Amino acid sequence: MYLPRTAVIGAGISGLTAGKMLSDYGVPYVCFEASDRVGGNWAFGNPNGHSSAYRSLHIDTSKHQLSFKDFPMPEQFPDFPHHTQIKQYLDSYCAAFDLHRSIEFRNRVLHARRLSGGGWELRTERNEVRHFDFLVVANGHHWDPRYPEFPGEFTGRTMHAHHYIDPTDPMDFTNQRILVVGIGNSAADIAVELSSKTLGNTLTLSTRSGAWIVPKYIAGRPGDKYYRTSPYIPYSWQRKLLQWGQPLVNGRPENYGLPKPNHRFFEAHPTQSVELPLRLGSGDVIAKPNVERFDGATAYFADGTADDFDIVIYATGYNITFPFFDPEFISAPDNRIDLYKRMFVPGIEDLAFHGFAQAVPTLFPFVECQARLIGAYAVGRYRLPSEPEMHRVIEADTRHYTGHMVPTARHAQQCDYFLYEHDMRARELPAGARRAREAGPVPWARVGQQDRSVGAAQ
Repeated sequence: MYLPRTAVIGAGISGLTAGKMLSDYGVPYVCFEASDRVGGNWAFGNPNGHSSAYRSLHIDTSKHQLSFKDFPMPEQFPDFPHHTQIKQYLDSYCAAFDLHRSIEFRNRVLHARRLSGGGWELRTERNEVRHFDFLVVANGHHWDPRYPEFPGEFTGRTMHAHHYIDPTDPMDFTNQRILVVGIGNSAADIAVELSSKTLGNTLTLSTRSGAWIVPKYIAGRPGDKYYRTSPYIPYSWQRKLLQWGQPLVNGRPENYGLPKPNHRFFEAHPTQSVELPLRLGSGDVIAKPNVERFDGATAYFADGTADDFDIVIYATGYNITFPFFDPEFISAPDNRIDLYKRMFVPGIEDLAFHGFAQAVPTLFPFVECQARLIGAYAVGRYRLPSEPEMHRVIEADTRHYTGHMVPTARHAQQCDYFLYEHDMRARELPAGARRAREAGPVPWARVGQQDRSVGAAQ
């Protein structure tokens, strides 16, 4: 059996799980990593600039939902591990499955070109040209900061949450008038940290759409242990139950002084924070609606009020970016990229995207789930359906997972992990196996590919 020479771009959680599954299937692969370490977003201070971790960051998903199925998190880890523990976990994962041997560190992919007869030509920062049959893109989607556009000009200092480290880095965050724009988990964490009275700041939190705040603990247990959607009950019914229960369990955001959300619970990504409601209720964080415009040091808000600020921190999300592709080949405007099962572009059978979803409540098992399909696909145990069927399913899945969501770039890749995993395990993988038996595996070995020296991909 011909095994495709495979390239994986990135050694974060997606690239590592893809590499582990390819190794399990005996598929020869090379993982190209721009940094000198694994972990991507979870490698604090990552030299490649792709880590958004700040010094105090604890993951918002509990370890019970976060663990890979074939590599559980250590029992001694707390319910919500610190970023250093997540990095330790990923390092242990690499060591347990000997993944480092296939990773080329400090060898960024500068350009990826699909060849006319299929297969890929990669140009790397070592000034090499390498050829592969199959390309797995796992470069992550929390590293290219997205900034909003407001009328006017702010003359103070601005930065994105991506660059925030702690109250002394990258600037002095003491005795300042600070505006945090956004209401996601990072915005909540940074607002809580910088609103401490010991720092002497005045902290204002501005939100365009409002947000539902969920606690990390319910009845003394991690709240996400209670979250598990069922594939056997209509998704809309399950959302209605959650929408009914949320105000009873956690209260309404306006009770804390936040603007009333312009959406119902689970029509936008909720914000998980224990401390933000307390900070709001204590007056340490001042809630404001959306910014309407800037004029010098002054921000004017949608409620007609205005305040002066020294620093604006934009916690406004990220762009999905593929710097190694020509934009006319593949791009993701407004973070929208239509992929079959969140992985495949119709008509390009030798390319897979890995980990490009905002999976609720957890991303780690989500990418592990996708890695299973990548491994099966590479060895011919799975095959894609026809292009028309792929387009039909893309539209149906988009309606299913995001049709009820607020139509923003943040929610373009929203996905319920439990429903997705059941669909992949119970339907898609068996269906793909039947297609492979009927039509044969993907014809990786095309004219001319067999003649390439194996050494070109080593």
